[in-house]
Amino acid sequence: MTSKKKLSSLLGTTILAIGLSGLLSACGKDEKAAAPTASTTPPELIARKDLFGNPSRSGASISPDGTTIAFLAPRDGVMNIWVAPVGQIDAAKPLTADKERPIRRFFWAPDGSQILYLQDKGGNEDFLLYGVNVATAETKVLTPYERTTVEIVAISSQVPDAILIGMNNRDPKWHDVHRLDLKTGKLDLVMQNDGYGGFEADRSLTLRLASKPLPDGGLQIEPIGKDGKMGPPILTIAPDDVLTSGVTGIPLDGNIAYLQSTAGRDKSAIYALDLTTGATSLLAESDKADIGGALTNPTTGALEAYNVNYLKDEWIPVGDAVAADIAFLNEQAKGQWNVTSRSRDDNLWTIVIDRVTEPAAFWLYDRKAKSLTRLFTVRPNLEGKTLAPMQALEIPSRDGKILVSYLTLPPGTDANRDGKPEQPLPLVLNVHGGPWARDGYGYNGEHQWMANRGYAVLSVNFRGSTGFGKGFTNAGDKQWGRSMHDDLIDAVDWAIKNGITPKDKVAIYGGSYGGYATLWGMTNTPDRFACGVDIVGPSNLNTLLASVPPYWAAFYEQLARRVGDPRTEEGRALLTERSPLTYVDQITKPLLIAQGANDPRVKQAESDQIVTAMKAKNIPVTYVLYPDEGHGFARPANRTSFYAVAEGFLSHCLGGRQEPVGSDFDGASLQVLEGVDYVPGLKEALAAKK
Repeated sequence: MTSKKKLSSLLGTTILAIGLSGLLSACGKDEKAAAPTASTTPPELIARKDLFGNPSRSGASISPDGTTIAFLAPRDGVMNIWVAPVGQIDAAKPLTADKERPIRRFFWAPDGSQILYLQDKGGNEDFLLYGVNVATAETKVLTPYERTTVEIVAISSQVPDAILIGMNNRDPKWHDVHRLDLKTGKLDLVMQNDGYGGFEADRSLTLRLASKPLPDGGLQIEPIGKDGKMGPPILTIAPDDVLTSGVTGIPLDGNIAYLQSTAGRDKSAIYALDLTTGATSLLAESDKADIGGALTNPTTGALEAYNVNYLKDEWIPVGDAVAADIAFLNEQAKGQWNVTSRSRDDNLWTIVIDRVTEPAAFWLYDRKAKSLTRLFTVRPNLEGKTLAPMQALEIPSRDGKILVSYLTLPPGTDANRDGKPEQPLPLVLNVHGGPWARDGYGYNGEHQWMANRGYAVLSVNFRGSTGFGKGFTNAGDKQWGRSMHDDLIDAVDWAIKNGITPKDKVAIYGGSYGGYATLWGMTNTPDRFACGVDIVGPSNLNTLLASVPPYWAAFYEQLARRVGDPRTEEGRALLTERSPLTYVDQITKPLLIAQGANDPRVKQAESDQIVTAMKAKNIPVTYVLYPDEGHGFARPANRTSFYAVAEGFLSHCLGGRQEPVGSDFDGASLQVLEGVDYVPGLKEALAAKK
């Protein structure tokens, strides 16, 4: 249900990172670290703009009638929506003309006459819904409200001229459900929401189910009658199952719903939930990992395949509907693949293929012809560059858990291909956000950037990560800064033991929860890391939980259950004890902090207060702020400037290669609030930026 999706991304992975010319250490040293040693000549330095600037094209989606491809591409430097006839991608024309922020989420209206998209202002996550007419390029705001976050509740091919949306303009805590007439723009209230976290509609856009958060952190699934009134609950999801369970759709016949559940089991499975009796019947399961995504028929909504992602992605058919297609794509894609859209007649699919050592590419799959035609490469400037392969690993924790992890080594450093460099290398521990999310196998821009600069890069799915069963996820409850961090340290120790890195050349880096992990590592295990990069990371868990957006009300009990409850004396004590701010005097190594001023999840105060505390104790820190960003950096000028600063920071700390700043500060809103003198050349680069 909706609340499960929200919770899984509360402190989700940020959109970007940092880099420039060296940072003086907190201990006052300014000697340069030894450069990484490679067994062959290092590959060409890949420009940051090629890795992190605007992609050339991205996000291909086919129109319902199968005649037109929509995608995102720059227009005057900002990602906008473009359309092209199938087979004539180079004849594309722009539809939208946003000037400030990139469009990141769009979808076709069911009748194909419009493309709808969500857009916020300055990263504040108050996403409004817009519609652009495909024929005329006229754009209208369909939800003209202030301080409102719009959610998509339901879209159906059976209802071509309307969709269901949720809006919290009446009460910021709860999203009322409205029916939006796509022809007239009229909004009709379907249900006033006074305490429900999410809703499910059938293919006729009739609301059928609602999920109600319970005081213990569980969810109650209630049917909605034809009169719009709630019926007796048909299912209760226990608190321990909420992150791994939820209703995922109602197919055309309307008698069942698809339920992903870990009730009575560890790995989530898919069930058919009888909407009359509440009985469940098993449809799909895996003993390797939770079931992830699903393929459903574009007309009927029937389940046709599901995804299992343990070390790598795997698609498994349900019945025969798409079994031959999966077999064909497994053979022909030469990499991991995902379906991004399907035409109404289900003959044409858009596919994204990830081969790790190539930039991702979008393809058109013709089911009848059994053919794949490439539409475009996302980052063509990376074609022909020497990109690094990724290893999928199983690393044991100290208490016997298996930590699925991903290691990238610089090209040329593993001559005998045994998965280890010929000589130990500086390593960046890149910690994912969430924490209720996961790292996966595939092309990763940050891995490629760091490996190109000469670093080994390790990403670890520590306990609390999702996708590996509820036992693994729930093992992270109230373990921020404890066993979750122990898992990271265990992975670093594995890397040291196996000759990946020397113990004194490890940096910790991450955004959101990964930023918290960085701050915790710098305050509580400062001897383990040479330096740290924190991007929008919380420093004080009490203030974090006291300042969550009001629309997190539906899953606040889960947050309190899994992190700590600020409403109790015991909970406040726990949150204080697990806050990096409490231990700020233990920071002894260089620290770089980056923040978006409009972040609604991890507010600027989280970075401000730890910087203030460090200044009070005369501990050096470099603090960069982006006044037009939120929980991550969406504008490409901001992204590349951030990575330019971080690159110099890591180069001084670990000794890797770096690209000159050049024009990477131009157009960025970058402000250096503290520590400009700790980064040699930073003042000059700021003065030169346009």
